[in-house]
Amino acid sequence: MYLFGYGSLMNPASRALTGESGWACPVTVSGLQRYWSNVSEALISPLVVLEGDGACNGVLVKIAPDALPDFDRREAGYRRLSLDASRIVLPKGIALEGPVYVYVAEDRVAPDVHKPIAQSYIDTVMAGCLRYSSDFAAEFLHTTQGWDAAYCNDRAQPRYPRVAGVSDEDRVMIDDLMKTHLGQHPAEAV
Repeated sequence: MYLFGYGSLMNPASRALTGESGWACPVTVSGLQRYWSNVSEALISPLVVLEGDGACNGVLVKIAPDALPDFDRREAGYRRLSLDASRIVLPKGIALEGPVYVYVAEDRVAPDVHKPIAQSYIDTVMAGCLRYSSDFAAEFLHTTQGWDAAYCNDRAQPRYPRVAGVSDEDRVMIDDLMKTHLGQHPAEAV
């Protein structure tokens, strides 16, 4: 079975904090739009996808069926749905064996000062993207909505509990990519 990760699940080190995963592959899925949203009791607003128009990139991750409950707990506040494989743009020569799931939100609520977009979460997601390429990271930036919401630079004291796999070199690249592709770093928007 597979999970489509479009946020922190794209980062293998963060993903490993929850459970074992195997093969992973960058893909694009149609019919999903990614947003920053306040969806849980966390002190940050993570990423969500809603069904509808659009497409977003992410990572298809193979997991064992007995790992699914651990990922369900990690993604509390989301609803796990079966994802039709025909919506997934796979690299040539790749065939899926088993069901694909995605965690979706019922709706979106704009981040606010109490639950902002946290730089520690951005770093975790973007470091995962950079494991594939800077183009993949740029696509993430362009296909994510809501960058103008409340923001917190929490790198010194991360609010996100599963920060992992983020190097100083990653942070420099992340800041450069955000300035290039968003026109400014979120810290400059607040």
